[in-house]
Amino acid sequence: MSSAPEQEAVADEPLAPPADIRPGSPTPLGARYRTGPDGIAGTNFALWAGGAEAVELCLFDDAERETRHALTELTHEIWHGFLPGVRPGQRYGYRVHGRWDPWSGARWNPAKLLLDPYARAVDGDFGTRTEGSGTGAALPAQLYGHVRDWPQQQVADTVRDDRDSAPYVPKGVVVGDDTGGEGGADEWRDDRRPKTPWPDSVLYELHVRGFTMRHPGIPERLRGTYAGLAHPAALEHLVRLGVTAVELLPVHQFAHEDHLVRRGLRNYWGYNSIGYFAPHAGYAATGTRGQQVGEFKRMVRALHDAGIEVILDVVYNHTAEAGELGPTLSLRGIDNRGYYRLAGDARRYADYTGCGNTLHVVQPQVLRLITDSLRYWVTEMGVDGFRFDLAAALARSMHDVDMLSPFLAVIAQDPVLRRVKLIAEPWDVGNGGYQVGAFPPLWTEWNDRYRDTVRDFWRGAQHDVRDLGYRLSGSSDLYAWGGRRPYASVNFITAHDGFTLRDLVSYEHKRNADNGEGNRDGTHDNRSWNCGAEGETDDQEVRALRRRQLRNLLTTLLLSTGVPMLVAGDEMGRTQHGNNNAYCQDNTTSWLDWSLPADPEWRPLAGLVARLIALRRAHPVLRRRAFFSGRPHQQGGLRDLAWFTADGTEMTEQDWYTPGATLGMYLSGNDISQRDDRGLRIVDDSFLAVLHAGDRPRPFTLPGPPWAGRYELLVDTAREDQPGAAEAPYAAGAPITLAGRSVLLFRAVPD
Repeated sequence: MSSAPEQEAVADEPLAPPADIRPGSPTPLGARYRTGPDGIAGTNFALWAGGAEAVELCLFDDAERETRHALTELTHEIWHGFLPGVRPGQRYGYRVHGRWDPWSGARWNPAKLLLDPYARAVDGDFGTRTEGSGTGAALPAQLYGHVRDWPQQQVADTVRDDRDSAPYVPKGVVVGDDTGGEGGADEWRDDRRPKTPWPDSVLYELHVRGFTMRHPGIPERLRGTYAGLAHPAALEHLVRLGVTAVELLPVHQFAHEDHLVRRGLRNYWGYNSIGYFAPHAGYAATGTRGQQVGEFKRMVRALHDAGIEVILDVVYNHTAEAGELGPTLSLRGIDNRGYYRLAGDARRYADYTGCGNTLHVVQPQVLRLITDSLRYWVTEMGVDGFRFDLAAALARSMHDVDMLSPFLAVIAQDPVLRRVKLIAEPWDVGNGGYQVGAFPPLWTEWNDRYRDTVRDFWRGAQHDVRDLGYRLSGSSDLYAWGGRRPYASVNFITAHDGFTLRDLVSYEHKRNADNGEGNRDGTHDNRSWNCGAEGETDDQEVRALRRRQLRNLLTTLLLSTGVPMLVAGDEMGRTQHGNNNAYCQDNTTSWLDWSLPADPEWRPLAGLVARLIALRRAHPVLRRRAFFSGRPHQQGGLRDLAWFTADGTEMTEQDWYTPGATLGMYLSGNDISQRDDRGLRIVDDSFLAVLHAGDRPRPFTLPGPPWAGRYELLVDTAREDQPGAAEAPYAAGAPITLAGRSVLLFRAVPD
């Protein structure tokens, strides 16, 4: 074992059990306040630490004085003990003793105070006391298990740092029943979960802080918080749009990376988790001694009361401890070899995430950590589903992605988790990590094939419309196997990473200089078109074309079969001024500008989105539960899906390969294959959507009988203000003129 000289050693003092600690129980893991059989109240502490030689529980008072208690009971690699008198609000952490031998993957260092992986609330932040201030500051060297600035860089992570990290580490908080304790599901018996079926769902990806920070209707003290999102002013916008679920960017406790702190920046998105049971303390308005748990629950209740589900974006593929040169904050110091995938020499980490480490989900204790966390958020925090960041990394067995992996198998049989919404980001950065369309039934997936195809179509980069036909009709080429349904595809054009929708039609080159990485970060492949001018412009023709392109993209998304996902602010023309990787921009670059909905230039956009969502809700033919068959479903009926060329005739096989930028899609509401809950046939209106991506006007012949007798125009994206119901209908078989770059939606009225 190597350690640095001339450091204050605090780690190897002999351990002696205190007189007042009791054996306690190895289950449940974490800190659970309870009353013992003798009527004495206290807290049971239990920590899995396979391979550790000893574990100390460390309690902290308000003056940061530390009291250590040795946990001497060991059951199935779980160290546990019950402390009478320890009540909710008590702050705590662990010191874990064992060998220091990074070459074999052993990185125990009891000088480092460790956050309990099962802590349900966290008080404080890592590195609150930084070295320096502002730009050039760094996370304190004491946070690292190794000597960070050791002069011999080739062994930089192998020399142990024996300085105490406790002053720089946040503490776990004991949480009681009144803020999220053992009551569990009983606390939600009066909660009205929306339970929106997948086909009826419209997702809205938002950031708790960014959505509320600049909202004038939210009290200033609540902005940027869970309470702010629960405020009626925030809920009003969501209800007016008609979205059915918010997909929250990570709200697990996360940490800021050293390289960001050095540049005076912060991790804004939160994809750097370190506490899988704790709501991120930075989003709490009411306090961080457990109050954040109750505040989060009240937010969920408020959203449920508004008919909106809550889906969490979760990051179980890696943690904030990064690679071998990263800090020792929790799992690394508890059992590095038990929690992480290690490389061949065990000193380094297998990195399938691009973030330095990968959790070893094949290990039973890691699988238990993840599934315990998921069940906790469902049963005790009230959430309705999860979007799994880099889900392919979770599906890896020993090395390769395996759709029969332990993680997917456990989820499939879990009586709680198999009933909630499960969304996979179906890729990671490792070999064979791209798995779009490969996840098993029960899962939906972010469909990046949809994103790329729709972007290419509207920027004029597609040679034909073959791929577009699949994307508009539910991506059956990807998902029509194993009993999967069209709602296996989460259709999106933008997400938190990449350009906003407005920037997608305003920039062809990223502008990421503010991130401090020389504009090297973020993707180069944006599939964007700036409409003739790069960035902001006073050219009114360019601005009008950009607004039209926004209407085209949003209309295409909301008319496509599958589950649409909007990104907060796209419906009001939000811009990040060309930054396509704003993960570290915790400022007005990322926060929603709530002056936009009142701006005459952008005000009609949100109205169009709300109108299209209302159309989806009213018409089952627009939110199908089964794939199209291309044939009639009753005697004398029409095909449930038909495609038309610009001359009003049905497309032939050759037409799919013909260069062109115009496509007609007919959805027959009289030929829907599925039935309602009573077994009755579902009958709806029929619709014709015409998509024209060419820059010039062109004639289009409306399909004649038997498809329709006349057509009522519902949406015309060439117009700033949409057509009204009193507008005269169009005769079937009549020629019309399509404006350049436009979408028209008609209701087909029978003869």
